Amino acid sequence: MKFLKKLIAAIALVPALALAAGGGFALDHAPDRSTDMAALQNGAKLFVNYCLNCHAAASMRYNRLRDIGLTEDQIKTNLLFTSEKVGDLMQTAMTAKDAKELFGVVPPDLSVIARARSSGDGSGADWLYTYLRTYYKDDTRPTGWNNMVFPNVGMPHVLWELQGTRTAKFVEEKDQHSAGVVHKFAGFQQVAAGKLSTSDYDAAVADLVGYLQWMGEPIQNTRKRLGVWVLLFLGIFFVVTWRLNAAFWKDIK
Repeated sequence: MKFLKKLIAAIALVPALALAAGGGFALDHAPDRSTDMAALQNGAKLFVNYCLNCHAAASMRYNRLRDIGLTEDQIKTNLLFTSEKVGDLMQTAMTAKDAKELFGVVPPDLSVIARARSSGDGSGADWLYTYLRTYYKDDTRPTGWNNMVFPNVGMPHVLWELQGTRTAKFVEEKDQHSAGVVHKFAGFQQVAAGKLSTSDYDAAVADLVGYLQWMGEPIQNTRKRLGVWVLLFLGIFFVVTWRLNAAFWKDIK
């Protein structure tokens, strides 16, 4: 019951991160990493190194990473940095009080963020993939960063060392519905290079998003495989039943 209460509280906090401000920014399609074990492992490493400092994933245990091909020794060596054990939940070391003082709000749990962001305008993976690639430098914001998908976002750009520093270019256009002007996004300008090239950074974000998507439902690949076998069984069973029915009624007029 205690765990269930924590889970409900975590899910209730998800919209704080997931709710964009209605900017209508077009979402890019996230590459499918759902069956790529190497990509999921890299995504898990990025998650632990860059996300788990502030965000928890209280519905996921470290030992579940064995499902994406990691051994317990690899988990201990590469993904556990303090006193955590392989069987522990993915909790952040930051207390809720400290997080609220730093950010003004407790960062939401990311266990099901990819599923929570799914909507009619695109999948949760598409939203996260675009969101993590559209940060830009904005000195008017408290953190110094802004985002095209989530305008006035409170979260800083934690992956800036990998992507580098960019600014957003806007042009003024006449508003068709009023006498004023609107600021239209006209692209990004690279100010300082990051550790990764643009293509490598996009690939790294795709791996991270793939992991977040997998973490929201670790059993999804097994479920899909079982679904295929169930449909095949039902198809064969239908044919057998149809022929048995025909054989039973053939002599009855």
